[in-house]
Formats: sequence, C-alpha cells, structure tokens
Amino acid sequence: MARVKRGNVARKRRNKILRLAKGFRGGNGTLFRTANQRVMKALCNAYRDRRRRKRDFRRLWIARINAAARLNGLTYSKFMGGLKRADIRINRKMLAQLAVSDPKTFTSITVNSKG
Repeated sequence: MARVKRGNVARKRRNKILRLAKGFRGGNGTLFRTANQRVMKALCNAYRDRRRRKRDFRRLWIARINAAARLNGLTYSKFMGGLKRADIRINRKMLAQLAVSDPKTFTSITVNSKG
C-alpha cells in the first residue's frame, strides 16, 4: 500500500487556525498549539455572547424605560401594564429610544397609558 503524505492537509489545517488567531497577543497568535486552544475558547465565547447580547440589550432598554417612566411618576411595570390596557404596541427598543432622544413624546405616551 502506498504511503499517504499529509503535508498539504496538515498545513492547511494549521494555517486555518492561525488565520483565526491573527491579532491574538504573544504566542497565542503565532504558535499552533496555543493558538488552537485560544481559537477554540474564542469561538465558544463568541457563540455564548451572541445569545447574551440580546439579553443585555433588553436589560438596557428596560432600565432606560424605567428611569424615564419614574420621571413621569410611574414604575416600569405600571407603565407597561398601562400600555397593554391602552393597546399601544411599541416595542421596548423604540420606547427606550424615545425616552432618550424625545422625552416629550415619551411623556405623552405615559399620559395616554395612565388614562
């Protein structure tokens, strides 16, 4: 049986990892074994944080809405309950944007949700 030479396959595999590790500090970006470990860890973190980012933004929006609602004499939960009762359908991202950039409009929404 003929001997199998893996030169190209192994080199391509290593170079793929080293390309992913480009920019890492020290040997983590140049040495294959450490680069491989760092790349695996980085890919795990990236996967986890793509999901975490959605949670983090929702928390930020809720905090902003709560702060703006309290300026208008409401708590977050009372404000959101009032919006549901008044059948005002604006998502949290847009409400937070209004709270930051256009407080007058946000105040008018709070007035509508109270009554």
